[in-house]
Amino acid sequence: MESKHLKIAMLSVHSSPMGELGTKDTGGMSIYIRELAYELGKQGHLVDIYTRQQHHGDTQIQHLSDNVSLIHIKAGLSGYIQKLDLYPFLPEFFQNMEEFRIREGRRYDIVHSNYWLSGRVGIWAQVYWHVPHFVLFHTLGAVKNMFSIGVPEPELRIAIEKQVSKTCTRILAETEREQKQLIQLYEAAPDKISVVPCGVNVDLFRPLLKEHSREQLGIKKNELVLLYVGRIDPLKGIDRLITAFSYLQHHQHLRLLIVGGESRETADFQSLQELALNLGVHRTVTFMGRTEHDNLPLHYSAADALVLPSHTESFGLVALESLACGTPVVATRVGAMDQIITSGRNGYLADSADPHLLTQEIERLIAALRAGKLSRTAIRRSVQNYRWSQVAQMMVNEYTKSIRHAHFRFLPESRAQAPLYVS
Repeated sequence: MESKHLKIAMLSVHSSPMGELGTKDTGGMSIYIRELAYELGKQGHLVDIYTRQQHHGDTQIQHLSDNVSLIHIKAGLSGYIQKLDLYPFLPEFFQNMEEFRIREGRRYDIVHSNYWLSGRVGIWAQVYWHVPHFVLFHTLGAVKNMFSIGVPEPELRIAIEKQVSKTCTRILAETEREQKQLIQLYEAAPDKISVVPCGVNVDLFRPLLKEHSREQLGIKKNELVLLYVGRIDPLKGIDRLITAFSYLQHHQHLRLLIVGGESRETADFQSLQELALNLGVHRTVTFMGRTEHDNLPLHYSAADALVLPSHTESFGLVALESLACGTPVVATRVGAMDQIITSGRNGYLADSADPHLLTQEIERLIAALRAGKLSRTAIRRSVQNYRWSQVAQMMVNEYTKSIRHAHFRFLPESRAQAPLYVS
């Protein structure tokens, strides 16, 4: 079984992995799916990624790389549909996916769902295809609701996540923290969960010349630059970061760059701008908007530190990217930060997104930078075990174990809830 090349169906119903990163529903999950699929394809495995067709111009089959295809499936009207509003169209998605699969004569060894909407479709695929079903939620609704920040996640989502946890073959958690949350909040069976981390493309994310990077971005040589990269979302704690930044004004030439956000017209974006104005730091906080993923190494290399002030993260992929560029990270203890950050060596950890705690750890980092205690080479070396090739091999090991031991069940209740079979 170890030498067999697998045929894998990846489901990403609501978001295309080839969509514009940094927009509302396209972020770390899209990077994860794309990079993992590419690496699996390099290793000889066939990967078909199924996603909803959003535009009339989308060709049904788009070849992304060797052995990797993106397949657009019609469900609902064309154009963007809110995630919750997409739920009623999932049976249509599955039926159209089945029509395509049967017409093209495609058979799979594994179905790998990403996010709760895909997990619902994955249950049907597991039943009809008689293959193991792996699910990676990326975020958990119950965890997001613990913080009472922003719009609460609907009960439907949490109910489906519990159902998928119960019926799937294997749950993939990105961190040990998420593994514990699945057990505590969803009563998932501990022996059903495997921890497989995110990865980083170390060829793309590498140290660039700081002087050149700053020149490209219009940053002065003498500026001390803190960087945030990610979506503009209340759970990301950007308001806490701006507040912490206001406490650091005794440092000369200090600047904060905020990279992310698809529109300056949103209430969240305008609230952050107003906060910076009220705190008197609006001249040194720069909202740069979203940028292409391939441009991010330039930003990481130009910065003195990345700050990840999130209240919660499934993993915290931007931290890996920053470290791979040799740039240290100050982060809250979310996602995988406890595993990838060693205080004093590649960054510092704050116990929460409280602005005073963030300020304290940023101060420690600034002192370490000025004392020359942080080496770009050592920082980059700290993420060498998170290459996508290694993550993909861990995933293949999980797939093959499930196939070999047939640790999957075909539940009659799942078949009863599935759409009518399309022949």
